[in-house]
Amino acid sequence: MKKLFFSLAVALISTGAFAQAKADDIAKIQSETIDQGKLEVDHPVTATFVVKNISNKDLIIESANPTCGCTIGNYTKTPIKPGETGTIEGTYNAKGLGVYEKHMTVKFAGADDMKSITIKGEVLSAEDYAKVKGTTAPNTVAAAVKPAATATPVAATKTTVKSTPVKKVTKTKTTAKAASKTGVASK
Repeated sequence: MKKLFFSLAVALISTGAFAQAKADDIAKIQSETIDQGKLEVDHPVTATFVVKNISNKDLIIESANPTCGCTIGNYTKTPIKPGETGTIEGTYNAKGLGVYEKHMTVKFAGADDMKSITIKGEVLSAEDYAKVKGTTAPNTVAAAVKPAATATPVAATKTTVKSTPVKKVTKTKTTAKAASKTGVASK
């Protein structure tokens, strides 16, 4: 009985000695979701998350990985001293139109869990983005904005086409006999 009790006590003590902290116990992310608002298509925007070390040891960000290929992640690679801050960046490529919500998983050294951070927003066409921002979209034609009543008609022109006689080309089949004389194989 004493051996069983002693074995259980050793197991409990060793489990407690090797337990890792939770991410929330060592780091505080200022905002876990950043709304980038309305973006113009093909104009990537970077969201910057601020991470504060709330532990009494240096904080190391081991990884900050996007969950898809449309987002690029970057983060502070040097240890963050207690009480100081570092950053995690997520850049969305803004290739597809519509609402998006992209996640990144963050792993801190010494933590047994990961944190999830989110960037979200809406990608608009150049024309729709210009309307929202109150500017003219690049590459828009001014005539397309004019009312139809003030449009200037284009003068008609007469086009003459000169015809040239076409030679008729006839195809001939190559026989195996003719091909063997010329050295060309038939299909």
